[in-house]
Amino acid sequence: MPGAAPAPLPAPPTAAAFFDLDKTIIAGSSALAFSRPFRRQGLISRRAVLRSGYAQLLLVLSGADAATMEQLRRRITVLCTGWEVAQVRAIVEETLHEIVEPLVYAEATELIAEHRAAGEEVVVLSASGQEVVEPIAALVGADRCLATRMGVEDGHYTGEIEYYCYGEAKAAAARDIAAARGYRLADCRAYSDSITDLPLLEAVGHPTVVNPDKALRREALARGWPILTFTAPVALGVRFRPPVPVVAAVGGVGIAALLGAGWYGRRRPRP
Repeated sequence: MPGAAPAPLPAPPTAAAFFDLDKTIIAGSSALAFSRPFRRQGLISRRAVLRSGYAQLLLVLSGADAATMEQLRRRITVLCTGWEVAQVRAIVEETLHEIVEPLVYAEATELIAEHRAAGEEVVVLSASGQEVVEPIAALVGADRCLATRMGVEDGHYTGEIEYYCYGEAKAAAARDIAAARGYRLADCRAYSDSITDLPLLEAVGHPTVVNPDKALRREALARGWPILTFTAPVALGVRFRPPVPVVAAVGGVGIAALLGAGWYGRRRPRP
């Protein structure tokens, strides 16, 4: 309309909300969720699928310690050595809605929407590989993501991990993002299910645990942190959007993935 005033530009984000992915935004392991389509395309054998499912069951029952996570990391990186990156991306994109939508927690999507409405940037930090994490993060409405990066040569995975978004590295990533964007960490929030993300939770001013494993539940109770239980996966019913950008300071690509575990906790109001 002639003479109409231009729409005001949106205010820049005031803080960040950092989300783990597996068992926090989705029910289960993002990487293992794609085991069947990977098998259908000949990337992995039936035996490997069954073995991965068994590993997932063990983690759900017992929780994941650092030694177990490292063992699984080595197993999965060996498994995907030589895979073609373009094929992996195509499989994930083609099966994203079929595989992921039934796993997304309704409570997580509501929380993400609340943070965005409050003018906060939503960042997914995950030990899973970016080819899996990036489209899921876009699907649930995150602003950006950061994930594990695996070495690539001539379009194929080399089996080497270039960047592992896990443990202390997640906390370092949150600090780098906050510094680059001008956020006070005291104003930022973090959500995770796993004791391995304790450094990330300690780095922000408002930590919250979601479906925590036994060790993280103990820490949360001792420190008085809020504990949430997410139980209701929901079909999003949205069209696939272009992937969210990756944090340039660390960046990366990779299919390497680790698993979260634990189904404990009780929902409390957001602080």
